[in-house]
Amino acid sequence: MIRVLFVCTGNICRSPTAEGVFRHMVEAEGLAGEVETDSAGTRGYHIGEAPDPRTIKAAAARGFDLSTLRARRVHPEDFHQFDLILAMDREHLADLQALRPKNARAEVKLLLDYHPDKTLRDVPDPYYGDRADFEHVLDLVERASEMLLISTRDEFNKCTRDK
Repeated sequence: MIRVLFVCTGNICRSPTAEGVFRHMVEAEGLAGEVETDSAGTRGYHIGEAPDPRTIKAAAARGFDLSTLRARRVHPEDFHQFDLILAMDREHLADLQALRPKNARAEVKLLLDYHPDKTLRDVPDPYYGDRADFEHVLDLVERASEMLLISTRDEFNKCTRDK
């Protein structure tokens, strides 16, 4: 089992988008039993809330269901429970690195480390934007998730060969 956690600020826009997109891709590949996904925020502003309605609407238009997701905050235990924690931007990455326990097993990276355009670093926050901003987030997340899926599938295949 490979466990991936996506992280943004409040866990209502970017990270639930990434969770929903990646989960959909994992299921389409038949890897649902092998790859687990979740999302969280670096801040506790929206704990227990559904994703932003604009996020849900934009994702649904592309076939991604985020309606069952609920916001939560990152916990130190996450660094022991997940294999990979992916930050949506460099500020989140710095927050995660500061929170990461010394003996944690999770690798912490930016989601856009997986995007083919290596000049991109941050998934911009669409919260104060318009429909186009939510669409842009989806464009970035979908492309990075495709590459993440390839990497995850390769890692899973390597692990099963090594057994």
